[in-house]
Amino acid sequence: MNLSSSVLDQLVQQFSQLPGIGKRSALRFALFMLRQPQNEILNFANALSQIIEGVKYCKVCHNLSDTDICSICNNPKRDQSLVCVVQDIRDVIAIENTMQYTGVYHVLGGLISPLDGIGPENLTVNELVVRIQQNEIKEVILALNSNIEGDTTNFYIARQIKDLEVKVSTIARGLAVGDELEYADEITLGRSLLNRVPFKAL
Repeated sequence: MNLSSSVLDQLVQQFSQLPGIGKRSALRFALFMLRQPQNEILNFANALSQIIEGVKYCKVCHNLSDTDICSICNNPKRDQSLVCVVQDIRDVIAIENTMQYTGVYHVLGGLISPLDGIGPENLTVNELVVRIQQNEIKEVILALNSNIEGDTTNFYIARQIKDLEVKVSTIARGLAVGDELEYADEITLGRSLLNRVPFKAL
């Protein structure tokens, strides 16, 4: 894409690195930004710059947070003995939107996927094991996507914690195979959590 401004071209290049954004969409974003008042552009730039130092990973559950311990883990009304294992923050948001879950979370940061070079060592599985060993956790809910990567990760985690005194369950399959949690409607996801079943490894 030949642009008359190298500065505009650089902005287009940056926008085009976002997931699902092609060159044409990136150009629309860039031109939209140029039409905004200066203070709006500065606010946008400031929000981006704050990501570098402002966003942290919760030291307990590894969810994204502004503080060392996230607001969910810090909430005295949450059931600390009930841990829901999810892939990333998008799944936390989806489950929170159901308003059906009162426990806490453990964010893996991905799923086991050998084809993508992602193994258990790239996730927070070891941290989950230590968390169970050091805290009075009664139940672990495996709430991962119903696909090959999700099932593989479920089985791996179940093997790692099978000797620990903790109940292991999984969300009910109100979700179709291949569906992702973040796209599930709130009623279906809420019922899947409430009607969770014991996890059975093959």
